[in-house]
Amino acid sequence: MANLTNAMSVDLEDWFQVSAFEKHVDKKDWDNLSHRVEKNTQKILALFDNTGIKATFFTLGWVAKRYPQLIREIVSQGHELACHGYSHVRVTEQSPKEFKEDVIRAKEILEDISGAPVIGYRAASYSIGRDNLWALSVLQDLGFKYSSSIYPVKHDHYGMPEAPRFAFHPENAPELLEIPVTTVKVGGRNFPCGGGGYFRLYPYIVSKWAINQVNREGQSAVFYFHPWEVDPGQPRPRGLGLKTRLRHYLNLNRMEARLRALLKDFQWDTVANVYLVS
Repeated sequence: MANLTNAMSVDLEDWFQVSAFEKHVDKKDWDNLSHRVEKNTQKILALFDNTGIKATFFTLGWVAKRYPQLIREIVSQGHELACHGYSHVRVTEQSPKEFKEDVIRAKEILEDISGAPVIGYRAASYSIGRDNLWALSVLQDLGFKYSSSIYPVKHDHYGMPEAPRFAFHPENAPELLEIPVTTVKVGGRNFPCGGGGYFRLYPYIVSKWAINQVNREGQSAVFYFHPWEVDPGQPRPRGLGLKTRLRHYLNLNRMEARLRALLKDFQWDTVANVYLVS
């Protein structure tokens, strides 16, 4: 295995903000629900502190506006603050004008609270793909240095399997670096190994093998997870389908132990430090 440093990231959003809950949780009710993001993020910060890890927090403007002290704490501990949009609206549901306004709003909130420049962006649910690559040029125009919004896999909610597996400069945004979430190629097909539900679904040994394979290719891996994934006791909305329940709640009780193993078995740093700092 190459002695490479990989990029650790957290998509900073609360349990009720995931795209899979859109039909079950009205955004008008968000302020009245049980907010667990602050407590869960504190748990993650402690985990990173205990292991000496610095990570990138792709943060919703909605969360930052309500928990400004949490945002300041993230930055004060040496982590990177990046943009995840304002309220977790998929780019596929936005016009170019709406997308630009959403990103500007979130970026300004994050920078005003933290006092730090925000140069990275990740789309909600990896919702930039072949049909809306225009979003990358918008990000470039707004001063972002990188995006981590394309997932080169085939998935029912997202994905652009024909996209490069590793960091590249898009043709329509040559000054922007697009950094896809990591996949491993098996039998000519890309398989997810960069976190999320797949990390909870597969036995840990599979994820460890896959990241080792990527590092052997001479490439750093990009890993992500959410604060709600370290919270087995979170609420469960009524009416969720079986697939949604499995994706969201499967093995939450095992997540923290797996993260500890992951942080021990590999070297990690922020996305910016791994990909932009030579």
